[in-house]
Amino acid sequence: MDILKQFLGRLHPLLVHLPIGFIILGLLLQWYDRKKQAHKSMLALIFFWAGICALLTCVTGYLQYRSEGYAFDTVKWHLWLGIVTTLFCFLMYFRIVEKQVLQLLKQFPMALFSVLMLLLISFTGHLGGDITHGKGYLIEPFPNSVKSFFGYEIFEEKPIALTEESWETSLFYEEVVHPIINNKCVSCHSPKKSKGGLKLHTLEDLLRGGENGEIIVPNTPGESPLYSRLVLPMDDEDHMPPKEKTQLSKEEIAIVKTWISHGNPSETTIGQLGLSKDLFLSFFPQIKDNFYPDTTVVAAHTDSVATIKAFGIHVQQISNTSNFLSVSCINKPSFGNYDFEILHPIKQQIVVLDLGGTQITDDIFEKLTSLPNLTTLKLDNTSISGNGIARLSQLEHLKTMNLTHSNFESSFIPSLNDFKKLEKVFLYQTKASQASEKNPNQNSTILDFGDYSLPKIAQDSIIY
Repeated sequence: MDILKQFLGRLHPLLVHLPIGFIILGLLLQWYDRKKQAHKSMLALIFFWAGICALLTCVTGYLQYRSEGYAFDTVKWHLWLGIVTTLFCFLMYFRIVEKQVLQLLKQFPMALFSVLMLLLISFTGHLGGDITHGKGYLIEPFPNSVKSFFGYEIFEEKPIALTEESWETSLFYEEVVHPIINNKCVSCHSPKKSKGGLKLHTLEDLLRGGENGEIIVPNTPGESPLYSRLVLPMDDEDHMPPKEKTQLSKEEIAIVKTWISHGNPSETTIGQLGLSKDLFLSFFPQIKDNFYPDTTVVAAHTDSVATIKAFGIHVQQISNTSNFLSVSCINKPSFGNYDFEILHPIKQQIVVLDLGGTQITDDIFEKLTSLPNLTTLKLDNTSISGNGIARLSQLEHLKTMNLTHSNFESSFIPSLNDFKKLEKVFLYQTKASQASEKNPNQNSTILDFGDYSLPKIAQDSIIY
């Protein structure tokens, strides 16, 4: 029976689109037919089926709430507004057919019903989106000040601040383990959303465990679900975090394992435990890389990255401490100009873009101007001729371009004069000739035509 409840509950995200579609169709038809009223019977039928579908959606939504471990405070307003929306669909139906038993409804104008219905479906859908994608999904890209203004709870990542001077005196749990769990696990295991009845925002809740019991067996990480689920294959349904969420790095997993291996201490410093410095080196401040833009961007949403990866494009962070991304179409040779739109959701985060060996043409230059932080661009082994490349001068951070084995022509080399930070352009095996080689931008940009030859040395004449 539990399996059936869980199965029906998971139909909720699919069924929820049916009543939404019927209601939107009904409201549009009502507006279109507001004067002639020639489609009343069709309009009534639409809202009748909207009510039936909304009723099924409410039932499956309730089953999902009961079987997936959501806290009632998280779903209550979405649930009640869903029920009210269902009732309103049937009220709309009775108002249109003018049933004698509900003559009171005739006193209310249809315009009022329509406005209320639109508000109901908007608020109900918004709350459902918060539950599915996380609270504040729509305003996630905005700064915390904006989120606070609208009354949204701000989730603050806890940084791990270890230095050469302080790492040994740092509390192992409070300053290292807890930030890892907070940043990677608490979004699904908090007081408002405790999947499996498990909360991880405090040490007490962490040690208490969830519906399936404790998740830590002191000194035995292999038998502790907190660790053992981290190292399961990504496709395993028990793997945590879910594959669509941000995963722990191998260094973070090693920290969790070490903490459990030492009896999950709460008030002990790293030095007192005698742990190796090598375990923490990845958490020390990194030497600043001035190659990429000196600016901060929000992390790309995991759903957007997952969609792009499913399309066959490789996406990865340039480092664990940066939200900037490197994107490569090496496994997508069919990628063309029209496919560029799929990258739009992560345009702010892209700093490295490899379109080498794809089907792009010179029309791609205009699209590339939408990547404000692009630093490295690879267009090798394409049909690029250079027509329109001057548009890329808008990219303030572009530093290197690879045009090798393309159709790039020497007549477009002067266009590189207006590039602000361009350092090097690779032009091996292109139509550009070295005879026209010039260093644009006051001799600061290097044009590399390749085809190097090494000088002969005496040993080259020795016959062995």
